[in-house]
Amino acid sequence: MRPRIAVTTSLGHLDGKRRVHVSAAYADAVRAAGGEPVLLPPPRAGEPLPHVEHLADGLLLSGGDDLDPADWGETPHPAARLIDPRRQRADPGLVATADAVGMPVLGICLGMQEMVVHRGGRIIQHLPDAPGEVLDHGGAGRPRVHPVHVEAGSLLARLVGAEEMEVGSTHHQAVAEAGRGLRVSARAPDGVIEAVEDASPGRFFLGVEWHPERMMDRPAHAALLEGLCGAAAAYG
Repeated sequence: MRPRIAVTTSLGHLDGKRRVHVSAAYADAVRAAGGEPVLLPPPRAGEPLPHVEHLADGLLLSGGDDLDPADWGETPHPAARLIDPRRQRADPGLVATADAVGMPVLGICLGMQEMVVHRGGRIIQHLPDAPGEVLDHGGAGRPRVHPVHVEAGSLLARLVGAEEMEVGSTHHQAVAEAGRGLRVSARAPDGVIEAVEDASPGRFFLGVEWHPERMMDRPAHAALLEGLCGAAAAYG
C-alpha cells in the first residue's frame, strides 16, 4: 500500500470564482516517488483543522505566496503578496501537529518558510533589499537556476548523494534565522539559506527553498520526494 502524503493547497480566484488550487506537479511528484497524494483544502474560519495525523503518513507543504510577517513581529514589505487568510490560519496548525507527532515533513519554498516560522525563525521579506551581493533568485513566473552547496553529513546530503547540486529558484524571500532545532543544510553561493532540517536521529523534517517537484527528471531532486515517501511508509 502506498504511503499517503497530505499536500497543502492555496486559495484564489479563477474565472470569477474562488477556488482551491495546487500545482499538479506536487501530486505527480508524490505519485512518481511512490506515494498517494491527499489534498488538504484550508478550512473556513471557525471550522476545525483536518486531522492530518489520521489522514496521512507524511506531510508535503507546498509553495505559494508570502506569509504574514506578523508571525515574526514585522509589518509586510511593499513587495509582499500575502497568502489567503484561510491558508495563513490553517498551515501553522498542520505543521505543529505533524511536528508534534513526528510525522515526516517536506516543505517546499513557502512550505520551508512555514517550518522555520513554526520553530521560531525569521524570514527575509525581500531579497533584493538584503545587504551585500545577492543572486537573482527569481520570482513568480521568473525561474532562475543556480548551484547550492549541501552540508556534508546532513540528511539532505544523504538523500541527494552530493555536496553540490543545481536548483531552480522562483522566490523573492528567504530564511533569515532557521529556528529552534533546525540546522542549515544548504546555501546558495551568495549565502542565502536554501535548505534546513531537524538533525535529530531518524527525523525527516526537511525544508528546501527550491522546487524539486518541477525537476523530477533529475535523480537528486526526485530523491527528496522519494525520501519523504520512504519515511512516510516507515512512519505509517
